[in-house]
Amino acid sequence: MKTVSNFLIICSLLFLLSSYTGSKKNIFLDEMDLSGMKTGWGIPQINKSFKETPLSVGNQVYSRGVGTIATSSYLINVNRTGKSFHSKVGVDDSSSESGSVIFYILGDKKILWESGLMRKGDSLKVVDLDIREISKIGLLVSDGNDGNSRDYANWIDTRIEYSGMVPTTVPSNIIAEGEVLTPEAPAEPRVNGPKICGMRPGSPFLYRIPATGERPMSFDVKGLPGSLKLNRETGIITGSISKPGRYKVELVAKNNKGESRRPFTIVVGKTLALTPPMGWNSWYIHYNRISDSLMRLAADVMISSGMADNGYQYVNIDDCWMRKEQSDDPDLGGPLRDKNGIILANKRFPDMKGLTSYIHDKGLKAGLYISPGPTTCAGFAGSLGHEKQDAETFAAWGFDFLKYDWCSYGSVVKGRTIEDFKAPYKLMWSQLQKVDRDIVFNLCQYGMGESWKWAGEVGNSWRTTGDLGLESSSTMPGFFNIGISNARHSEYARPGAWNDPDYILIGWVGSANSMGEGEKTSLTPDEQYTYMSMWSLMASPLIFSGDMAKLDKFTLNVLCNNEVIDINQDVLGRQAKILKYADNELIMIKDLEDGSKAVGLFYVSGNPPVPADYFEWDIQRLPKKIKISLNDIGMAGKANVRDVWRQKSLGSFENSFEVDVPWHGVAFIKISKE
Repeated sequence: MKTVSNFLIICSLLFLLSSYTGSKKNIFLDEMDLSGMKTGWGIPQINKSFKETPLSVGNQVYSRGVGTIATSSYLINVNRTGKSFHSKVGVDDSSSESGSVIFYILGDKKILWESGLMRKGDSLKVVDLDIREISKIGLLVSDGNDGNSRDYANWIDTRIEYSGMVPTTVPSNIIAEGEVLTPEAPAEPRVNGPKICGMRPGSPFLYRIPATGERPMSFDVKGLPGSLKLNRETGIITGSISKPGRYKVELVAKNNKGESRRPFTIVVGKTLALTPPMGWNSWYIHYNRISDSLMRLAADVMISSGMADNGYQYVNIDDCWMRKEQSDDPDLGGPLRDKNGIILANKRFPDMKGLTSYIHDKGLKAGLYISPGPTTCAGFAGSLGHEKQDAETFAAWGFDFLKYDWCSYGSVVKGRTIEDFKAPYKLMWSQLQKVDRDIVFNLCQYGMGESWKWAGEVGNSWRTTGDLGLESSSTMPGFFNIGISNARHSEYARPGAWNDPDYILIGWVGSANSMGEGEKTSLTPDEQYTYMSMWSLMASPLIFSGDMAKLDKFTLNVLCNNEVIDINQDVLGRQAKILKYADNELIMIKDLEDGSKAVGLFYVSGNPPVPADYFEWDIQRLPKKIKISLNDIGMAGKANVRDVWRQKSLGSFENSFEVDVPWHGVAFIKISKE
């Protein structure tokens, strides 16, 4: 027995020694877990520059280090067992001529070393620091206060000498179990979704009445035009209306628990997407793996999960449904078009018409993607020279939505005027107006040429920034920077024309950098509520792009809060304006049709005034009290305040309202005059 005990003691000591050593050792930065390193966008590169070229500073190539882009931050736990820190730093030779950065090394919130402004071509600077008695080391690269365009920075031969526990990455987020704020939908019927929709005269009409509640359920529509038909069991309305005008009806849902009614106006005219489109897109989860079967699964789950009952209706294929020249994958290769110039889908999509019919039979709508250039972003067939043909083909296949992505068009047009940016979209828009089907047109050209100022003339929604999936930040999740940028263009949003900050990436999402398989979001629960609240306030298209097969209760609670969605789908069509963005507070205000105001009170990292504020030195942040003056939002005197996420009244308030808001979280409220 004593021998066994001694053996166990020895094993335990060996285990402890595997992570602890009393002798001096070194760990290099490139050996550490860099998943916690935040960058201006993309991911840090090991032993190469951010551009994935050899590490090079001042025309000297180095074999070991980490390449990043400003603004970049990385926090290391050295547990007071570190001895010294050594590194060389510089701006990579692949940077632009204006590339400039400042390197900082911090210890327990204090600046230990600062490089000063460094530019492309400058010689390396050498760092040797004593870090004894320090708990945490922060590595920061700022953009030199001139933006981060091609500000590629290199940490070269960076190492920590230590004699205790091995230095480790400080997790960027502590993910706790999220509180489900959205109340369960009642057993009684509740008709949800927009109160208005647009269609063109004579186009096919398709609308599934969104309603939660216990099934079976029956449906009725009071005042339904005679040319439209309702399936009373499914709630699907089909048909066509030829005469322009506003047709006011009442949607009715009944079950053995009760009845729900909701006003609904069908506007027959020239404008589609009178409220922001809601649905799902394949890109950020399936990338080049997308197939007919995955699209059908997404449509099935949109119904079974209850997303459709809350107003989600578009099931959209992104890139990689076409064929790709010289592909070594037999499923993807082959002729791009037939002898008549008709574009051909790859073998993973054997029957496009059959696919859209499957989606339509559920009362949902189908979306497609292509580029105005010769190829898409993933190298598949584009529309260049076939715009009329493609518009007609997409309509014949039965698609209701088209995302048109700039991609390779930049290799075709050399100019960079507003007209150059507008031209391909204007051309496809004109072709879509000629087909006998309503196709909502989404411009994806990343805000070039200040698209928000003109895109509403040639489309229904337009991207205002680069891809959200590639966005990163040192202080807030990537979606926040995208959202703030999008929020600054509120004056251009209106019914039929929406600023698009990209998709909702929660649940299980694949890495946009590697086009990888899905992984559970790294966003905290509070950050997910902030994400959805911002998109709702900004009247943004609500397009989810996570894994439909792995929807969980928390993700659905974020996506399917009917009061949050109502604010997004409000008939007035106003985008929220920023009332305040300072002191770690963001306050956004959105005017609503009934005269009330939707307000988002966000506790954010903001723009750090000092280098130490780029890091989360403490695991737990206490909530912050955020106050709003009712007078500042035109609600002077007494007003009623409602918690939108929890769907409950908070009472009557006079002159102001104050609430505790969690770190990176939101208080989403609706304020109505008493």
